[in-house]
Amino acid sequence: MNVAVASEPTAAADLGAVFHLQREAARREISVAAAVRKDRLRRLLALVTDKTPDFEAAIDADFGHRSRHETRLAEAFVVESAIKHALRRLDRWMRPKRIATELPFWPGMNRLMPQPLGVVGVISPWNYPLQLTLAPVVGALAAGNRVMIKPSELSPHFAHLLASAVGERYAADEISVVVGGADVAQGFAALPFDHLVFTGSTRVGRLVAEAAARNLTPVTLELGGKSPAIVDRSADLAVAAQRIAYGKLLNAGQTCIAPDYVLCPRGQEESFAEHFFRAAHRLYGTDPQNPDYTAIVSDAHYDRLAALLAEAHDKGARSDARTSQAETWKRLRKFPPNLVFATTDAMRVRQEEIFGPILPIVPYESAAEAIAFVNARERPLALYWFGRDGAAREHVLRETVSGGVTVNDCLLHIAQENQPFGGVGASGMGAYHGEWGFRTFSKEKPVFYRPRASGTRLLHPPYGARFESLLALLRRVT
Repeated sequence: MNVAVASEPTAAADLGAVFHLQREAARREISVAAAVRKDRLRRLLALVTDKTPDFEAAIDADFGHRSRHETRLAEAFVVESAIKHALRRLDRWMRPKRIATELPFWPGMNRLMPQPLGVVGVISPWNYPLQLTLAPVVGALAAGNRVMIKPSELSPHFAHLLASAVGERYAADEISVVVGGADVAQGFAALPFDHLVFTGSTRVGRLVAEAAARNLTPVTLELGGKSPAIVDRSADLAVAAQRIAYGKLLNAGQTCIAPDYVLCPRGQEESFAEHFFRAAHRLYGTDPQNPDYTAIVSDAHYDRLAALLAEAHDKGARSDARTSQAETWKRLRKFPPNLVFATTDAMRVRQEEIFGPILPIVPYESAAEAIAFVNARERPLALYWFGRDGAAREHVLRETVSGGVTVNDCLLHIAQENQPFGGVGASGMGAYHGEWGFRTFSKEKPVFYRPRASGTRLLHPPYGARFESLLALLRRVT
């Protein structure tokens, strides 16, 4: 397939017109029937299913090389599963929920009624452009909203393909995709959305939150950070290393929840390295031309990774890559897996989210030391724990705070549609996926139904002895 990039991106000046078209439609159709929502979801499912080969080609072109199997598994399959999950449960999600009523208000009733917010904006990243664009769209459509999407300018082939595919299946007042560079993204974030979702770096997330705050627009920020993998002394080191290798090297480490560093029991670092490279070579071999291993998305990101490694070397760290053909790796813009030892907090590999196949190994003496190391840093988007000691596991879960956790593996918590996915602190705010996404993109409106007969009128003026007696009684029974 030839992937063409459209020559004219959407102008920033056009954003307002698209937004107002959607807002007017949302105001006309406040109550969105289940059948309408399901139709929009089914069209999205058909779009993903029909266009998956084209998305694979487009994303491959954007990366320079992206494993099509990774695109199918980590992107198309995840989105399809999310849509099917929502379709099976939407009727239940939409039902008003009966809420308990306190004794003084009996026989009145409380109900919680979910309603669409209106227009949801989605600013998506380049690293998993299909999944991280459409996963929040699933929740927004299930909740009955209109959606505007701004894909990353670093994935232009994907962005234009998505815009074309959406335009074929949706009216502009249902879903619209706008493409362009930083000026379009800035204008997009400044629109008065009813909710705005941003997935990307913490630095840009702050700018998006500032822009949204001017409109009092609530935001869901899915950011990143330095997600630790803690290898407990009770762990099977070979198993832990194999699973960490897969979690780190999927998409060549360009994953927001990839393990960013490993906390390894002191004295086991070299053994961990042996197991890690044995697993990495079994997964991807040592030839940079292996089609299963993904390229770094741009020269700038490749150079950034090289600079991180060079700076660590200059400050006394040691790295291990166990590969040759350095020029071929660079020509293909593929970065070989690197373990880094003897790092310090003065090095950027310990300060910045790496977002590539570089993995610092940090030794620790005790579980308390490992926990303290994690807690001395910004709260991560993900945390991974490996071991067989249940008490040690629960201690780490209680004493650390992170966006999500997978125990004895990596990445898998993001695929749980019955659980929320989201960050905390510098790794983000808010959550979506499954019913959590439905609720994020809904206004859950509390409604109290006053009964025909109600004692509350006895608390009305004129105040006197009756008021005092009744209030004293209410204080005793509540």
